[in-house]
Amino acid sequence: MKTIVFNTKRLSIGQMSLEDKAQFIELLSDPKILKLIPQKAFKLDEIILKFNSFLNNPISVKDSPKSIWGVYELHKKELIGICGLLTNDEKDRELAYRLRHKYWNKGYGSEIAKGLIDYSFETLSLTKITADVNVENTASVKILEKYLVPYREFYNEEDKCTDRRYVLELKAKVL
Repeated sequence: MKTIVFNTKRLSIGQMSLEDKAQFIELLSDPKILKLIPQKAFKLDEIILKFNSFLNNPISVKDSPKSIWGVYELHKKELIGICGLLTNDEKDRELAYRLRHKYWNKGYGSEIAKGLIDYSFETLSLTKITADVNVENTASVKILEKYLVPYREFYNEEDKCTDRRYVLELKAKVL
């Protein structure tokens, strides 16, 4: 049984298993997905290495610079995407999510983003969360603008695109 990190209304986020390999390969090789990130296509052996490194990502991620988990529809076993928390160049925690193409336009991206934000603040006790997105990825821009505030734009040298960084900070409670 997979270890669950958190659930949303329709999704379960948890550790991946060996059964997820084919869908994971699709996530990292589908040209429709890679175009929006944008990201160079990985070789199959690179994808397998990434998959193996994510298999046992820790549930407690406070001190881990990168944690990626599987996304599943509740009570189903098929991997529909991945999500997690990264650490950006400013050492802030960053939301990450990616869905297989056949699961786009179902509201899952918004549900994952909100779930990651809630998990970050409520379970991990973070006070700040960020997200970077290629400005041409209009679907992800729309999702992030529901929950976070645009912070700055910059040229992403690695991916050769303009990214926008979003941020959300918890304000200190006044007694």
